Amino acid sequence: MTDTPDAELLEQFARNHSEAAFATLVQRHVALVHSVALRHTANPQHAQDITQAVFIILARKAATLGRKTVLPGWLYHAARLTAANFQRAEARRIRREQEAFMQSSLQEPQTDAVWRELSPRLDEAMACLGASERDALVLRYFQNKSIAEVGKFLGLAENTAQKRVSRALEKLRDFFTKRGVSLTTAIIAGAVSANSVQAAPAALAKTATAVAVAKGAAATTPTLTLIKGALKIMAWTKVKTSVVIGVGLLLAAGTATITVKEIQEHSTYPWQDIPIPTTPEQANVNEAMLKEFPPQVRIIPTKFPQRGSMANYWVGDGERVLGIASSLDRLILQAYQVPPTRVIFPAGLSKAQFDCIANLPKGSFPALQREVERKFGLVVTRQMREMDVLLLKVRLPNAPGLQPAGGQTALKIENGRYEVKRQPLSLLANILEISYFNIPVVDRTGLAGLFDVALTWDSSTPTPNLDALKESLLTQLGLELVPSREPIEMLVVEKAQ
Repeated sequence: MTDTPDAELLEQFARNHSEAAFATLVQRHVALVHSVALRHTANPQHAQDITQAVFIILARKAATLGRKTVLPGWLYHAARLTAANFQRAEARRIRREQEAFMQSSLQEPQTDAVWRELSPRLDEAMACLGASERDALVLRYFQNKSIAEVGKFLGLAENTAQKRVSRALEKLRDFFTKRGVSLTTAIIAGAVSANSVQAAPAALAKTATAVAVAKGAAATTPTLTLIKGALKIMAWTKVKTSVVIGVGLLLAAGTATITVKEIQEHSTYPWQDIPIPTTPEQANVNEAMLKEFPPQVRIIPTKFPQRGSMANYWVGDGERVLGIASSLDRLILQAYQVPPTRVIFPAGLSKAQFDCIANLPKGSFPALQREVERKFGLVVTRQMREMDVLLLKVRLPNAPGLQPAGGQTALKIENGRYEVKRQPLSLLANILEISYFNIPVVDRTGLAGLFDVALTWDSSTPTPNLDALKESLLTQLGLELVPSREPIEMLVVEKAQ
């Protein structure tokens, strides 16, 4: 079967469930998929999980892929989306635990200086290409096909295939130039051709085939989570393309009797239909979808004022943010990234609910801030104001519950328990301020660096027992909270004159 075209092998598998046909496909393309995954994660085990997930997706969708599908391009795209979704899930987990480190990079030495510059952002650059351009580059430089073979795969004349490859390379060059990496298209092509695909682990093809042929029945829970998230992102990407094409055809017709503005006023934007998360996996999928929506900054009256638990639902990845049925005060807190204890709101602030999104490649939060001020006629400034505060101070040095950092980063915060490792005391001050005392807490311990902290207190009452918490702070950590009035920076929101 080594010479059988991909389309025929895929058809054999879809029609007869031919394990041999599918095994040939996996063996043929496993290095491509594994290399994309490894480039994204820099973790061999994660890369293998992603590779298995991609081939399970292929097995499930084999019957729906048309004969004109360029399988290497499709697999590349699926691997990129699956790996990107995995990365976002990992980032979310790390942020929840407030890890102070990032995953280590690939251990294999990279001697090629050009490849070291290209590799971290290659897949992001490829994502900016159209599907036909991406297919052409994957065939030409990831799989090292000749131009004649690229043309045959794509159903193009050889000179047309060459133009498509050249155009795609030029777009890659522009992408990297804008990010400070100035290289010729020839250098980019050579580096990608030489380095973009490395050999996959020897046993991975057999493992991926066995799991994929069963369409995931024997897959691990993390792999199934990857599949679920990747399928949703792929479905959204397909819907997004259809919407863009549909709008283009409508506008090109020139005979519509209603305006685009009128259409928008009576329609729902795709991002407003983001599902209510019921599991951490769904929250991860929502976060991944945020990057796939067209870049925009919008604040509009909510279309779903009765969505119950969805009210004031927010999702973000640190660079982009989306909110559904949010109050204006919460919208301001999200836009300016401040806790409610550090904001002074004006009287008469709107009580309406809003849906909003800010998902620009860069500068989403400043853009959302400008839109808040423009739309609601507000002036927002940061000012030093004299406020009632609590000062966190050391009263009993060398308390047993407060020790210099000595282990791996860890975080466990719940009612009646605060147990962290390798964290600054400013984190404790923030938790006390936002979760318990609802008043600014200022770290005046004078203790710099990272600490391991173990703190427990009585949590048997329905509301936080603040007296018990203060007592435990003193007896276990040797710290006290001293009331004071001091100037601190506040976000001051005022109505424009």
